[in-house]
Amino acid sequence: MSGNPQRRNGAPLTLLVAWRYLFSRKQKTVINIISWISLVGIAVSTAALIVVLSVYNGIGNLTQSLFNSFDPELLVQPAKGKTFHTADIDMAQLQQLPGVAAVSQIVEENAWITYNHNQAIVALRGVDSQYPKVSGLDTLLYEGVYGLKCETVGNWNSQQDTSTLTQSNINTINYFLLFGAEVYYNLGIREASNVPVAVHIPKRGTALGMTMEQALNTAYAMPGGNFYIQQDIDNRYVVADIAFVRQLMDYADDECTALAIALQPSLRNKGKADAKATVQTLLGDNFTVKDRFQQQPIYYKVFRSERLGIYLILALIVLIATLNLAASLTLLVLDKRRDTATLRSMGMERSQLCRIFRIEGIMIASIGVVAGLLVGFVICLLQQQFGIVKMGEGFVVSAFPVAMRGIDFLITLLMVVGISTFAVLATIRKKKVQ
Repeated sequence: MSGNPQRRNGAPLTLLVAWRYLFSRKQKTVINIISWISLVGIAVSTAALIVVLSVYNGIGNLTQSLFNSFDPELLVQPAKGKTFHTADIDMAQLQQLPGVAAVSQIVEENAWITYNHNQAIVALRGVDSQYPKVSGLDTLLYEGVYGLKCETVGNWNSQQDTSTLTQSNINTINYFLLFGAEVYYNLGIREASNVPVAVHIPKRGTALGMTMEQALNTAYAMPGGNFYIQQDIDNRYVVADIAFVRQLMDYADDECTALAIALQPSLRNKGKADAKATVQTLLGDNFTVKDRFQQQPIYYKVFRSERLGIYLILALIVLIATLNLAASLTLLVLDKRRDTATLRSMGMERSQLCRIFRIEGIMIASIGVVAGLLVGFVICLLQQQFGIVKMGEGFVVSAFPVAMRGIDFLITLLMVVGISTFAVLATIRKKKVQ
């Protein structure tokens, strides 16, 4: 006879014995029950990994989409100083660059807003008529209709606190303001309000005056509505027509603090970096071009670090689950001493006995992780389709958003299998198997 029959038949025999130890129908012992508990623990921890990561992805995508509705795909700002003149840029060539869909001018400045007896410090963003093409603000209004210019408004309640409002001011109110929701409600504005809002900005190039008229430029506008986007935006921003803000700031008609650029839809998944580089080359070193990651660096860094933290915490849970597996394998080795003695007397080597218990441990881990992946997938799919778990009232969406990613399934599979395999190999050693 050629070869070694024991070596040639060893692998199938060890697999068969390990399979019978796990799935034997004739004898159910406490050890078998503990093994199945270990399997269930691995499956539950795996499913938890998939569900938590998918919900986190969904919330992250939702938050990013809300930021993206306000932040342009590319933001151009002066490298030095605060403002620049569009006359210094070839705007026509910029708008005709490959991939550029629209360009909007922005003037942004901190302002003091007063309404009746309420007041707030806000970021006043003046935008032009192209702004809806570079953002989704017009689709996110909770109250009101998108529009920043109106006809002359002189219908206001003279009993309100508008002592600085003169008839001349009233006759020139032809602008609307759109408020972040928190600013809107903190000022006490209501949808049906016809009381103008006073906007104050310090005068440029002058010393601090003794009176408000000397120290501040003041203009009035009517409340036009409010928008819900994201808390950091809702409690800070007020959007106005760019001409209104330029008038307050004593800016020239072509003076801006930034340009917002929208890209063609074909470049929104791939090609952003090339488009950004093309814009930067055209504008030169006097300007900086920022993508959305650079516009909100803290948010994106925190998002990534939180994701890493979730992986580490859930990996610890998986590690705890594998301790049950290690314990069950140790008990199994002790319980099967009589069987191993019989197999040894039949000529089976100690390495093959070790392989039996290692195979059983890996089988438990593999079945558990596959079952967990399937359960996690089904739970996430049901949440996507039916929104079973609700978020409650006052949120942008009614149910917890879910976004499943293949990379999460792959990383979870590798992580659980890796930790479980390490636990099995560390538990089953030759000196423990007699």
